Amino acid sequence: MRVLIVEDNQILWRNLVKYFISRDIFAEVSMDGEDWLRKAMTKYYDVVILDINLPWMDWLEVCKNLREKWKDVSIIMLTSMGTNEDIVTGLDLWADDYLVKPFEYSELLARMNAIVRRKMMNSSNTLIKIWDVELDLQQVEVRKGWKVVKLSTLEYDLFKYLAQNRGKALSRREIYEKVWWEFDVDFMFSKTIDVYVWYLRKKLGKNIIDTKKWYWFLIK
Repeated sequence: MRVLIVEDNQILWRNLVKYFISRDIFAEVSMDGEDWLRKAMTKYYDVVILDINLPWMDWLEVCKNLREKWKDVSIIMLTSMGTNEDIVTGLDLWADDYLVKPFEYSELLARMNAIVRRKMMNSSNTLIKIWDVELDLQQVEVRKGWKVVKLSTLEYDLFKYLAQNRGKALSRREIYEKVWWEFDVDFMFSKTIDVYVWYLRKKLGKNIIDTKKWYWFLIK
């Protein structure tokens, strides 16, 4: 899971990041208005945790604009304002959930997991959308914008496996066993996966697949 934390309380966001890391959740933080908007608009996050009390942000307008641009983003509001009016206003702007400060980290994580599960259950089983790239499992094709991208069988299988495990760091062995259907220890030291990742980046966008040492996962 990838999470963006928009919060200016350093004690709170540092503790959240530490908590998420301990649970293998990738978390980024933004305390600046322009920085957080740039990240939210250019990177993929499963959940945006948004403190709606930040002095530099018109959270109503930001939440509305973010939702209009990326309809599938999940937003959890953090607020010290617990009135029904505040809550209804936020949810009317398509925020998915809210928590009133102070809160338990375990409750926040449970709400995040619930949102992601609902999104997966409500989404089409045959269409996976990653920003402007669509993987159509029924038609067995990949589209960027409205244009079909021609992929080889191995390219398609690799992208499909990454897309179906979006946000999860996948090792060479996992990819090799699931996409190439075999495993050879010599493959661990080959550049085969690197080459196919390069093919996909060239065809679908250079930032669509992230690399972390020996692991790959979709970030866009």
